[in-house]
Amino acid sequence: MMPTVQRLYDVVDGTWPAAGFQRLGPWMIREGQGGGQRVSAANAVDPVRDADIPQAEDAMQKLGQPRLFQIRQGDEALDAMLAARGYAVVDPVNIHVAPVDAVATERPPRITTFCLWEPLAIQIDMWAAGGIGPGRIAVMHRAKGPKTSLIGRLNDHPGGTGFVAMHDGIAMVHALEVLEHQRQQGMGRYFMREAAFWAQANGASHLSVVCTQGNDGANALYSSLGMTLVGQYHYRKHEEDFA
Repeated sequence: MMPTVQRLYDVVDGTWPAAGFQRLGPWMIREGQGGGQRVSAANAVDPVRDADIPQAEDAMQKLGQPRLFQIRQGDEALDAMLAARGYAVVDPVNIHVAPVDAVATERPPRITTFCLWEPLAIQIDMWAAGGIGPGRIAVMHRAKGPKTSLIGRLNDHPGGTGFVAMHDGIAMVHALEVLEHQRQQGMGRYFMREAAFWAQANGASHLSVVCTQGNDGANALYSSLGMTLVGQYHYRKHEEDFA
């Protein structure tokens, strides 16, 4: 059975965890410590009234974070309330998933992809070049379930890197970075196959990934691997908090 989008929201939190979680009224407040939007956004866990929004805003500002909300399936009323308060949509995201056995069908070519933990210095450099800095590397180290990094080699040169972790029996791929000069040569596909075999070996039932809706190449890759688009989320950020 395909996991629900609600279960996959939990997998996102479990495989890419915030530094801290605080239940405050109807909200879940996340402390990101520089790890990006996914670990810094608040989301509603109970029905929300317009009068509840300042409570979340104050909590995020006390953490030194922008006023940022993650809008999930079923949050249409909250989405409208935030829009009326001057919040703009940021980075709509797709969630793809497939049974792990459906992706773990063909091994990448020899010496093309490897799994290892902890990441090597060259992987840290590749992530940094793609805008994935120390705050996000710290997120990887916080993940508590089975996890690994991916490193790729193509044409006798580094090809890219990625991160995979498991939560509730589902593996999720994050921070997949293919070096610019190695793109359009199958590196992303090799990484996803490697991730699937790793997930299979660690007992995962499914492989999942989140991707911004504007990344046409990545979304096409996941579809071509037989992954199903099961849901979305997006962010709402206050207009005064854009740098």
